[in-house]
Amino acid sequence: MKSFYQLNTIFISMVMEAIPFVLVGVLISGLIQTFVTERWISRVVPKNRLLSSLFGCGIGVFFPSCECGIVPITRRLIRKGMPLHAGIAFMLTGPIINPIVLFATYIAFGNDWRMVWIRGGMAIAVAFCVSMTISFLFPRLPFKEEGPHDSVLRESAASSEGPPSSPQAGGHSLPQGGSGAPVLAASAAGALAVAVPQASIWSRLNDVVVHAIEEFFSVGKYLVIGAFIAAGLQTYVPTGTLLRLGGNPVTASLVMILLAFVISLCSEADAFIASSFRGSFTVGALSAFLVFGPMIDIKNTLMLLGTYRTKFVVVLIGLVAVFTLLGSLAVGRLFAG
Repeated sequence: MKSFYQLNTIFISMVMEAIPFVLVGVLISGLIQTFVTERWISRVVPKNRLLSSLFGCGIGVFFPSCECGIVPITRRLIRKGMPLHAGIAFMLTGPIINPIVLFATYIAFGNDWRMVWIRGGMAIAVAFCVSMTISFLFPRLPFKEEGPHDSVLRESAASSEGPPSSPQAGGHSLPQGGSGAPVLAASAAGALAVAVPQASIWSRLNDVVVHAIEEFFSVGKYLVIGAFIAAGLQTYVPTGTLLRLGGNPVTASLVMILLAFVISLCSEADAFIASSFRGSFTVGALSAFLVFGPMIDIKNTLMLLGTYRTKFVVVLIGLVAVFTLLGSLAVGRLFAG
């Protein structure tokens, strides 16, 4: 009975800790859906593969969201036209390099900037390597089957980009005159007629709220399931079993990666847990915990499985784990003293 109460307490605390950030995430997603156009994204995101990956790694500093809230934001940006690899780079770095998380890391490690720079730099390096690899492995978007809402968005975008010679514009028939000028004038008039009646700001804000509600219930169920699994593992799998495996740099980093995945802490709080392991693990192993956990844990893995194909999620997790391990070993050698 005691273990059940412990599971219940951990589960509720996880859900209550994550929900505010999920709400922020779905609201930002709604704002992107309503106010950000595909044309704007195509202008802002660099066309070059390398530059777009770097762009994705850097914009996370402007989004104060944890790993739970970042998934719906990333999905919406990719739906709007951001390259997959740039979106994934943003999704991986956003929960780590935003100012709230970095400041929490600074406080947790006794006002020490060293771990802040290690965490932020390693996160960008891992995300960049994963992003570049993804860009070659997945030339097509690995989304699951689109829902009716996504289909409507796609059909709407396609219809709005019809050829100029089309006999219709915006649903209005164009007169077929004997010369090109009357037809062109009629086409321009029809386009203006469609463009004039724009939705009011209140109507668009209502669209933001409606989209946010749909997105919340779409990703929220995976948050709840993931939190329950993580709480069960924390309750019934002794942490000491994992800690005893950290005998050398490789196994220590692997243990901390596994621990970060199982505990599934919010990125705003994980630095305080990591700092409690300073007496048992090296800086390299701690960096693995601080980088892998916000990128991949049980909660956002289930969210990812609800959005992307299973093969893509498995490859993504494997890449993040490999590059995090390599990064932690490099950090361990550089900061051995």
